[in-house]
Amino acid sequence: MQSPVLLIAFNRPHTTAQVFDAIRKAQPPRLYVAVDGPRPDRPHEIDLCNQVREIVSQVDWPCTLATLFRTSNLGCRDGATSAIDWFFEHEPEGIILEDDCLPHPDFFRYCDELLARYRDNPRIMTIGGSNLLPDSDTRPESYFYTPYFHVWGWASWRRAWALYDVSMKSYKAANRNQMLKNIFGHNISIRTYWRRKLDSVAAGKGDIWDYQWVLDCLSHGGLTCLPGKNLISNIGFGEDATHTREMNTDLAQRRTASISFPLIAPASLDCDPQLTLAVEKAHFSISRNITIKSIRKFTKIRIRDLLGLS
Repeated sequence: MQSPVLLIAFNRPHTTAQVFDAIRKAQPPRLYVAVDGPRPDRPHEIDLCNQVREIVSQVDWPCTLATLFRTSNLGCRDGATSAIDWFFEHEPEGIILEDDCLPHPDFFRYCDELLARYRDNPRIMTIGGSNLLPDSDTRPESYFYTPYFHVWGWASWRRAWALYDVSMKSYKAANRNQMLKNIFGHNISIRTYWRRKLDSVAAGKGDIWDYQWVLDCLSHGGLTCLPGKNLISNIGFGEDATHTREMNTDLAQRRTASISFPLIAPASLDCDPQLTLAVEKAHFSISRNITIKSIRKFTKIRIRDLLGLS
């Protein structure tokens, strides 16, 4: 493979070892590893973080290794953000994996090819490795274009990451309802999902970095290449996870599959409406997880629409 890889890790040696082994088999020429520090109120994490650092230091193939081992804990938001900033300070493009995102071997070649193919195309902002739709699509294209993506294994360019705004200044200053209407049109269910999530992140809840990145891509009209087959399995669901604690979910340890090469591109550089709608309904709609709170939010947004308010 040709592309550099960034591995973001913390305190889970059991998942880190599996992801690192997948990286070792792919043998990237340059590997960047960022490991967050232990939390001050959890002394047992000192040993866990040290185990992780030992695992990721065992590079035994021709490779330049760069490490960013934190002495204190930055948390999910600042830890991931600073790690990706660091990566793109040194590399114009590359692959990003977290310590619970286990890639299929084809993931690396898939990213290699698409990073080169869309290197100078500002319309494409990310390359996603996770396809969480049912395996029922039989179209000949290897991937499709959509505004949405999951950060469970992805790749991008410095030119795209330069648009990232972790503090969400534009969102906080905007007429939020109008901003989301410009992005999502009149689909209130989708807008309600994103309004609820983004308002929460903007308020500083959840120690999250990825919703900001998705918003930046959406607000700039960016597209993601998503593979026709799932290339990433999230093996980190469980009690020791920060955000993915629920084991009884169809997203946990999802099966991966091989993808054929050479990759077959879609006929035109346009969002695939059918598959994008399927992604919206499956993952970015209040219908996936209807609660009283979400219904109230839906109602408030409908009232704002009628009154022309933000």
